[in-house]
Amino acid sequence: MKLSDLNRLRTAPALSSAEKKAIIPELQQEMSHFLWFTIGIMALSADQATRSLRRLEQHLAWSAHDLIADPDLEGPVYLKANQQTCTARMRIEHGLGEGILISGHGVDNTQPSATWGPLPLDLFESAH
Repeated sequence: MKLSDLNRLRTAPALSSAEKKAIIPELQQEMSHFLWFTIGIMALSADQATRSLRRLEQHLAWSAHDLIADPDLEGPVYLKANQQTCTARMRIEHGLGEGILISGHGVDNTQPSATWGPLPLDLFESAH
């Protein structure tokens, strides 16, 4: 499985350890062309989305995003994190798949953005 294979999916596939180990360097290579990122996390619960964001931050050595969310969110959520503002917002969202979407952005609007995913929620769980 290649990173580009995920772009046509609605929800992230389950990947083997070997597939995760192959996709992570490919993702990091693609991300190296951009200055900052937005993250979209589609998950079944607020806890699951928050755990996925924190593992991604740790893996990429990013500062923790300030999470703005209702503490009583129950149900499927969409978390949107902005690396430039270091904030993340979460809301209930029904009908989405599951996974992480990462979008790379340049200095200004002359560089087109790129989006990768949906990546598995546990992609960065044991990646070191």
